[in-house]
Amino acid sequence: MSATLMERPRADESAYDGDTSGEQVFVTLTLADQLCGIPVLMVRDVLSAQNITRIPLAPAEIAGSLNLRGRIVTAIDLRRRLGLPRVEGEAARMAVVTEQSSELYAFLVDQVSEVLSLSGRDFERNPPTLPPVWANHSRGIYRLAGRLMVVLDVARILALDPVQ
Repeated sequence: MSATLMERPRADESAYDGDTSGEQVFVTLTLADQLCGIPVLMVRDVLSAQNITRIPLAPAEIAGSLNLRGRIVTAIDLRRRLGLPRVEGEAARMAVVTEQSSELYAFLVDQVSEVLSLSGRDFERNPPTLPPVWANHSRGIYRLAGRLMVVLDVARILALDPVQ
């Protein structure tokens, strides 16, 4: 007997395609007081402060690597990737782990907040006032009560070539 199984989208596929017909679920995070969201299907783990080993000669946005249950994970400093100032002192940062092409990556963020389910009808493409570095790494925005949530594009963030 054969059964068709509904397969969870692979992390290297777009988990958010701008579909306005249903609910979209995001893990929310904060970077320099800016609320951001990553599609929940793209998130594999959320970690508290980790011991990160620096990688010599790596680009500035590569914070180093960490060990997650025996797997090496590349840590990417989202503040540096998005052109934000560095955190003063040794503030504890959290990591959002995602997978792309069978490799694990940890996005270092200031804080991970909650999981939000939002209507696809409320999604908006990037406004022209969004700074170019943010627009190049995001899919669009949601206007929430008193806040703007930027929907981050994992594939664009992981394309570590400088954006022209």
